[in-house]
Amino acid sequence: MGEIQYISDENKNVTAVIVPIDLWREIQSERETAYLLKSVAMKQRLLEARCRKEGIPLDEACAQLGI
Repeated sequence: MGEIQYISDENKNVTAVIVPIDLWREIQSERETAYLLKSVAMKQRLLEARCRKEGIPLDEACAQLGI
């Protein structure tokens, strides 16, 4: 993973950062998960899905959806 770069103004106050895209995606994913877990219903659905053992392959799901 690359380095985080800090951007500062003329008074050396940090005003922004540049982060590697992999780190940014990880942060975004964690934010989305935290948002979903705020809802009791969604939290229950996610926990049930996590424990689910059965499923169908992606290509079969796409075929069923016509995509």
